[in-house]
Amino acid sequence: MSRAWPVSRIAVTEHLRYADGSLDPGAQAWPPLKETYPLTTRSTPQGMKAFLVLWAGQFISSVGSSVGGFSLGVWVYERTHSATSFALVAFVGTVTMLLLSPVAGAVADHWDRRKLILLADVGSAITTSTLAVLFFTGRMQPWMVYPLAVLMVTFLAFQGPALASSVPLLVGRKQLPRASGMAQTGRAVSQILGPLTAGVLIGRIGYQGVALVDALTYLFAVTMVLFIRVPPPPPLEGAAVKRSVLANLAFGWNYLQERKGLVALLVVFGVTNFCMGMVQVLLTPLILSFATPVELGTVSSTAAVGVLLGGLAVAIWGIPKNRVLTVLGVIALQSVILFLGGAQPSIPLIALAAFLFMLAIPFAMASTHTILQSKVASAVQGRVFAVSGMIAAGSVPLAALLAGPMADKVFGPLLLPGGKLADTAVGHLLGIGPGRGVGLMFIGLGAFSLIAVGISALNPRLRNLETEIPDAFLPEPAAPKPPVAGEPGLEGA
Repeated sequence: MSRAWPVSRIAVTEHLRYADGSLDPGAQAWPPLKETYPLTTRSTPQGMKAFLVLWAGQFISSVGSSVGGFSLGVWVYERTHSATSFALVAFVGTVTMLLLSPVAGAVADHWDRRKLILLADVGSAITTSTLAVLFFTGRMQPWMVYPLAVLMVTFLAFQGPALASSVPLLVGRKQLPRASGMAQTGRAVSQILGPLTAGVLIGRIGYQGVALVDALTYLFAVTMVLFIRVPPPPPLEGAAVKRSVLANLAFGWNYLQERKGLVALLVVFGVTNFCMGMVQVLLTPLILSFATPVELGTVSSTAAVGVLLGGLAVAIWGIPKNRVLTVLGVIALQSVILFLGGAQPSIPLIALAAFLFMLAIPFAMASTHTILQSKVASAVQGRVFAVSGMIAAGSVPLAALLAGPMADKVFGPLLLPGGKLADTAVGHLLGIGPGRGVGLMFIGLGAFSLIAVGISALNPRLRNLETEIPDAFLPEPAAPKPPVAGEPGLEGA
């Protein structure tokens, strides 16, 4: 039975203009005053159906990326036997992402977001295909990993704002928490499947085969995007995309500054991400100081299962109504869990701490994404999200650089035999030996994060964020109308 899907329309009341009232030449693509344009086309998936199609393609490509990334990391370590070289790949990727975020956010506001998603997936497919050719021909060298990583992160940087700002336009306000939960679940599953699948594929098809599989998953994502349409955001006066990176950064920052509660929320994440970034870097040295790589894998898998279950819970049941309180409560809980993870050199204890820590993440991320997507106008989400991402994640590279030296030179020696804290109550409680200094760092980072949350909770702008800042206008997806006899396109229904 065929069905005609209705064509939704939205009135465009004004061209995009600069703050001084002059018309942005780049906004001429908008229809003339008071004209209308279709948001969707006949027989194109709408609402949650469109999101599911998009999600399926991105999920498969994320699994491929996880497989490819893990395999490439193993290859680098096998060739260089250098932990520094291994860590430098992640550092280069993080810095590239931060530098490109302002440009990517502006582009997402100015260009067709669906086309951006497509171009990013096509670019990623070409890059991974190039990697496969280098492996096949035997020309792959360790130094080549860095420019390839920069290229891959570049495509990801431009795709991220386009994807994030497309979701509210596809699913509407009511389904945002569940859509965010599904996104968290997809990432968790890819984190679980990636290393496991890579371990099997490397032995059977080699690194070149793994890179080729990764490229094919991106082509699948491209196919899925071709089946959907992403509605354009309603225009916002004064939101025209500026011509320089600094101007777009200034616009995003000014937009947030007018909403002090959002800035306070992002500062909380900036401080706590610094702590959690150190934890992420030091977890492997902590475990390997007294356990085997197999046990490290067990802890990693347990943590990934925690994210998966948390994401499923959010996707099924949603998030609490008080989203700000949810974010602060989750961060406080994670801070306390760090005490548990650093207390003793015990795999069951650390695995339990990792599971609980990661289980809580989807609730905080879904709450934060929902707040931002609800309070920020669709037409400017690309630029605002770029600035918000820089505030929240800008401390992560610094944490990665400081974690190793602080563990090796400062905290580590304190709990070695003969160290300054070896014969104190701290030494008797945490133990003495390799890795115990890292455990002390975990506890210190947990205390610091807990203090940051407590101070933030005293800020009335943050506590009252959801009531003080009005929701931005967001057109809800049109529901399909029942077939009407004689309507064009219903022949044979």
